[in-house]
Amino acid sequence: MTTQVTHAVIPVAGFGTRMLPLSKAVPKELLPLGNRPAIHYVVEEAIAAGIKNIVLVGHAQKSAIENYFDMNAELDNQLRAKDKVEIADSLNWLPEDVSVSMIRQGKPLGLGHAVLKARPIVGDSPFAVMLPDVVLNPFTTKMDQDNLAYMIHAFEQTHHSQILVSQVDDKDVHKYGIAKLKDADQLSQLTGDKNANFAVAGFVEKPQLADAPSNLAVVGRYVFTSTIFDYLANTQPSVGGEIQLTDAIDALISTQGVDITTMLGDSFDAGDMTSYMQAFIYFAQQQLSA
Repeated sequence: MTTQVTHAVIPVAGFGTRMLPLSKAVPKELLPLGNRPAIHYVVEEAIAAGIKNIVLVGHAQKSAIENYFDMNAELDNQLRAKDKVEIADSLNWLPEDVSVSMIRQGKPLGLGHAVLKARPIVGDSPFAVMLPDVVLNPFTTKMDQDNLAYMIHAFEQTHHSQILVSQVDDKDVHKYGIAKLKDADQLSQLTGDKNANFAVAGFVEKPQLADAPSNLAVVGRYVFTSTIFDYLANTQPSVGGEIQLTDAIDALISTQGVDITTMLGDSFDAGDMTSYMQAFIYFAQQQLSA
């Protein structure tokens, strides 16, 4: 069984109700952060970590996302005919050895179901899952802060699935899934200046501060063994009739073990209107000052 991670699954089937009315006609993943859509940064992050196959899980109304990563031959020809070669080249930025494909989710049965739909493409290989609502700050990332690359390396060394977490303020603990470490004493080892790995015992969904086992919140980046597909296929729908990814993660923890990776840098929630507007201003300022 290979331990090399070359696939990233990006679920893009959500309707983006938190971003209405902006997302009524434009997929939320294509809303701009500065001069590029949010998903552009997510795919760049995947490529920088060595991913070669991007698998978008969407639906019929999200074909514009796949088109964004495709070459527009007519536009390319017009730009080059007008001697705008630099612009034309910038639009076709995907490396030759990177592919982007889309598979449809069909029924909206939750995140776990969306991940499972990628199985025909991913097969028996380990893979990353990247939530497009979460954009890691590309302007502060250094070689030793490439979180996804670190997760992939950790997976290839330990064969344990990896889940990215970040420390959050006490007042925000109730908003997130919070990690429970197998060894709570390891919390004292967090330094904030390098990635770290810890075995996880489970996750508590949106706990009150008094009940929270830590302040380590799930960020939206995962690296899984293909075994997760088997567990997802046998997971029964729960709240809202959806197949929950967290149920399959619990099964992985009990049988194979799962580690958390602590995040370096910061991230933005591009799926919430308030944080999206703050992120847009930040990205625009960074690009204007470059």
